[in-house]
Amino acid sequence: MTAAVLVAPRRMELETAPVPEPGADEVRVRLEGCGVCASNVEPWEGQPWSTYPGGPGGMGHEGWGVVDAVGAGVTAVAPGDRVTMLSTNSFAGYDVTRVDQLVKLPAALDGRAFPGEPLACAMNIFRRSAIEPGQTVAIVGIGFLGAVLTRLASEAGARVIAISRRPESLALATRYGAAETIAMDDHWAIIERVKRLTGEALCERVIEAVGKQWPLDLASAITGFGGRLVVAGYHQDGPRQVNMQDWNWKGIDVINAHERDPRVNLRGLEQAVEAVAGGRIDLAPLLTHHYPLGELDAAIAATRDKPHGFVKAVIDLG
Repeated sequence: MTAAVLVAPRRMELETAPVPEPGADEVRVRLEGCGVCASNVEPWEGQPWSTYPGGPGGMGHEGWGVVDAVGAGVTAVAPGDRVTMLSTNSFAGYDVTRVDQLVKLPAALDGRAFPGEPLACAMNIFRRSAIEPGQTVAIVGIGFLGAVLTRLASEAGARVIAISRRPESLALATRYGAAETIAMDDHWAIIERVKRLTGEALCERVIEAVGKQWPLDLASAITGFGGRLVVAGYHQDGPRQVNMQDWNWKGIDVINAHERDPRVNLRGLEQAVEAVAGGRIDLAPLLTHHYPLGELDAAIAATRDKPHGFVKAVIDLG
């Protein structure tokens, strides 16, 4: 099969690799596509602990496709079934995962791209946010994840304040149900705007969905007394500092919403398939840029640089 390999910082190359064989309780999937995640950017750019080359298809974890072969003991799916899955080497023609880490795609999703892993993350983050009707919820960072969370929170009856850098991202948040939008340009001006919108109370829930220091600081500052700060951004470029005095004074709960229990992740994936198939979440406006596997470098660079209209890049493999 053809697989992308990270051979040096900012350089993916296509190589020929063996097609993986499914073991017991495993399934091999012929991939139709794989989403590009913001978490791909830092490893692609190079980190002090990085080693090269990476594995075939490595970093690709948002794949979907058609079951191609099954290992011993697998009865839940069969060759020909279309699935979305949780795996780790999907920048390639084929990938293997455990049968309990994939979900069949219903007929309603035939022919449609379905990067399931980030949608599963969104469902799990939403659950851990414990959003209730009537609450004011700020979402800091409106990309793919922030837009989906805006939809889920507004659908739950919350008043959503979307905060993001790009005007087009704020327009997307409005489309997905945000009641208010604020440009993420001036720390203190944003805090004052949130105070005005909430009668000085700030927000019962704040979801940070960027993964950088300043957005985390801002999210902390606009969380109200007894509120909940939900860290959904993926912080992988070094340590963070927090304003512990502010956290103490306001008595807030801080939730790291990244799940690592495979059973919890599967539940999120099942809920994501149901939500999209049922029309609760419209994926079409979010999958904005498509690339062949040979242009994976460009896809990751676009994920970093966010050209006009960009929300999420997809690698087409089928």
